[in-house]
Amino acid sequence: MKKILVTGGAGFLGSHLAEKLINKGNYVIAADNLCTGNLKNIEKLLVRSNFEFIEHDIIKPIDIKVDEIYNMACPASPPKYQEDPIFTFKSSVFGVYNLLELAKKYNAKFLQSSTSEVYGDPLVHPQAEGYKGNVSFCGIRSCYDEGKRAAETLIMDFRRMYSLNTKIARIFNTYGPNMNKNDGRVISNFINQALGRKNITLYGDGKQTRSFCYVDDTIEAIIKLMETDDSVYFPINIGNPDEKSIKEIAELVVKLTSSSSKIIYEKLPEDDPVKRCPDITKAKNILNWTPSVNLKDGLIRTIDYFKDIKTTNE
Repeated sequence: MKKILVTGGAGFLGSHLAEKLINKGNYVIAADNLCTGNLKNIEKLLVRSNFEFIEHDIIKPIDIKVDEIYNMACPASPPKYQEDPIFTFKSSVFGVYNLLELAKKYNAKFLQSSTSEVYGDPLVHPQAEGYKGNVSFCGIRSCYDEGKRAAETLIMDFRRMYSLNTKIARIFNTYGPNMNKNDGRVISNFINQALGRKNITLYGDGKQTRSFCYVDDTIEAIIKLMETDDSVYFPINIGNPDEKSIKEIAELVVKLTSSSSKIIYEKLPEDDPVKRCPDITKAKNILNWTPSVNLKDGLIRTIDYFKDIKTTNE
């Protein structure tokens, strides 16, 4: 039985990852400062004998002897990470530094949840891992984008200096149950607006594109990446290359919820990428992975989750 630390373990991705690792027979410690994570996401895990939760902020050092570390900690939705951009940057840099020191101390494997945001507003489409990106250093999103880029640099330098076994997952837009309904991301916004019979808010002309990957597929790829040998240390894109316009997604959500909501348009936020789509050739060849859940099926599952939340809160 491996002892595994999942930071950000009460968050959207972290809670799904912790559950999957528990079900595979590992002992999982979830650490979270609960700034965006929620204990409700791991409520059913708290009774499991091979799970424990600790409230901890990775900006502060941590000392737990573990075999593997999955770092899923850092606010990921634009409204959340822009609330306190300095804290966001510190989470990505100081937090990753502390976890790398922990990995070095106990010779633990380390996986970083990086992001497609390292590509910024890309001039190359789709984005392969070799693309260096088109990122604003000084914009309102820079705390997240540049924080994640700096984290990748730290990870590679720790690997070179201390021979750590490290992995970097560049995760593209992911959705599914356990998303925070108020996190400001496209799919959660659209679903909750539709369920509430409110106007669906599109920013810009709605022609900008995204590629959304259902959470189960993302988690499967992350675990597959951690399980690779030491020769796989370079960043690998994890996402679904099924590219859709934001308007198409909004229209599909309205249809699947049978909502009377109308689509309205507002100004596109600063530095918001026009296109985002992963080249997953490396994930296919190295991890033997491709996403299996199509957008319609994934949206239906996510809509059902938000319906349940709405019913519970009423």
